[in-house]
Amino acid sequence: MTQADHPHLPLPKTRPEFGLIIVGDEILSGKRADKHMPKLIELLNARGLSLDWADYVGDSPERITRTLARAFQSNSIVFSCGGIGATPDDHTRQCAGKALGEAIVLHPQAEALIRERMQDTAKEQGVPYEPQHADNIHRLNMGVFPVGASIIPNPYNKIPGFTSLGVGGGAVHFVPGFPVMAWPMMEWVLDTHYTQLFQHEAWIEKSVVVYGSMEATLTPLMETLERDFEGVKVFSLPSVDHPVHGRHIELGVKGAPDLVALAYPVMLAGLQPFGVKLGPELVRK
Repeated sequence: MTQADHPHLPLPKTRPEFGLIIVGDEILSGKRADKHMPKLIELLNARGLSLDWADYVGDSPERITRTLARAFQSNSIVFSCGGIGATPDDHTRQCAGKALGEAIVLHPQAEALIRERMQDTAKEQGVPYEPQHADNIHRLNMGVFPVGASIIPNPYNKIPGFTSLGVGGGAVHFVPGFPVMAWPMMEWVLDTHYTQLFQHEAWIEKSVVVYGSMEATLTPLMETLERDFEGVKVFSLPSVDHPVHGRHIELGVKGAPDLVALAYPVMLAGLQPFGVKLGPELVRK
């Protein structure tokens, strides 16, 4: 299976956001820590992209359905991790169908891959492959997806994930909860469907530590900078108990280097009338 078999998915007319949905009681109960969000942030940042939002939801079919419905109706490219197995506590595939208003059916390509995996497993165990064995019939449920779904290849064990598109423009990419499977599958989705969104231009952040001010006081300056320098994003990161700087605000601008080079001196000049004390300047690339 090659990337040529999977042409780019249609993109929303406006800039899409990237979202993440984590499904599973074990995350909310603290039995397991979520590793998917840091990894997705890493994958996106490596391509000049960023994560816009994340939702955590337990194994409640009603909540999963509501969460997926919002994602399908959004202007977002979403990764949903977990709950696509075939055990009683796996509800994500069924909830995706309900959120879309579509039936869920056995995807022929998924069926072929799952059967291939079952044959591999039988060979590894030195036993005959029995396609009609009850366990093998049950395993095919992992290939039951909403009508119209396309598959996401799984390089670890061939059991695929799937992609479904919502009428609202949202695309949700469903992958397993296991990082060893989910992470290469998320990377495949990005590199197969969304290369046209990658930001190959250089990106830089410049900021300064500001003492003795409140965010509300600096908000008009921030709004002016974003208005006057289109393409630059202004950010403020307040801290009340930093071990070195104590109470302060890290105020900065980020974007293309040429724009930041213009906006940053204006920001520094705009701070002068407030009479604030400035600390170290920071640069991140």
